[in-house]
Amino acid sequence: MIPRHLKITFALMMTAALATGIYVLILKRHARQAPQTTELQQPVAPPTAGPPVNVALYIADDRQGSLHREDMSLRLPADPALRAQAVLRALIARYMPKDSPHPLPPGADVNDVYMVNGTAVVDLNDAFATGHRSGVLVEELTVLSLVQTLAANFPGIAQVKILVNGQERDTLAGHADLADFYDVAAVNRVAGQMGGASSQ
Repeated sequence: MIPRHLKITFALMMTAALATGIYVLILKRHARQAPQTTELQQPVAPPTAGPPVNVALYIADDRQGSLHREDMSLRLPADPALRAQAVLRALIARYMPKDSPHPLPPGADVNDVYMVNGTAVVDLNDAFATGHRSGVLVEELTVLSLVQTLAANFPGIAQVKILVNGQERDTLAGHADLADFYDVAAVNRVAGQMGGASSQ
């Protein structure tokens, strides 16, 4: 026969385990329902030192179907790949306000940028692609904005490849082709026709 004190201990342990399980489920439900704060939705720029540098951002405008140049001052890291990532994060941050001319999804960010022999490989995060609005024009404007901004600030780049979470992807959100490399000279010509020609 099991002693009474062991039965009581076992019952208390089962009650505690059940209560813990219910508490964890409640916490998970609250975490799913809680809206993300603006700070969590913004890309986080790496810490930098040194004097501010003038950079050119090519901003997409959905209403006009065009790109236009905006200059801003940024403190950038010395490493070229980190500099490119910081510039693209500044571009993405420009699209986050409610009155953005070209809204991007909350949480959109650049995981990494790799630069090798005139080629830049931009690795976007999953939120950037899965939450992106579908449509030929809006997707093309996003790609042109990214490529043109890189080209304007890093003259040695001749082509750009876009990945999502380190993987190749056929399209951004069903239309803009991500399977191939983007030729910077060709993008520059298209951007020029849209009123956003590079001043390189």
